[in-house]
Amino acid sequence: MGIQKFSYKQVFRVLLLATVLLSGASVNGQKNAPATIILKRHAEKDTVDTNPGLTGAGKLRAKKLMTLFPNAQPDEMYATPYKRTFQTLQPWAASLNITIKPYDATKLPDFANHLLSEKGKTIVVAGHSNTTPALANLLVGADNYKTLDDNEYNKVFAITVVKGKAKGKVIEY
Repeated sequence: MGIQKFSYKQVFRVLLLATVLLSGASVNGQKNAPATIILKRHAEKDTVDTNPGLTGAGKLRAKKLMTLFPNAQPDEMYATPYKRTFQTLQPWAASLNITIKPYDATKLPDFANHLLSEKGKTIVVAGHSNTTPALANLLVGADNYKTLDDNEYNKVFAITVVKGKAKGKVIEY
């Protein structure tokens, strides 16, 4: 499956629709409330050690991430236990006073099931070039996404789950 590019207006419209749908979900309707799961490979990393942080370009990309989803109010954020993944989400998490929770990328099927069970939530996850597309595939139940190249930091996987069915889109920024 080829990767489609979406304009900011298209992304905004999709998120606006998701926000409207989410805001209309009642407590009794949570069972079928749509969920949004935003998956991002960490931003540009330094190469100085085994657990590098972000480069200057990576820090700028991390700040820009939240501007892709101006109306999204994430309920939860997850990152693998590495500096670069936490730093990718940190600007957005700090702006919302959300604690980033660690997840184990060696247990992606379990994590995918957990994410799919979170009805009506918006969740942001930072991972890696191999684990992010793999998680997207587990969520949509198909092998649609390939491992990212080492120099690909500009893709976000936006997964929408409605009535147990997940669909994904790739957004480049």
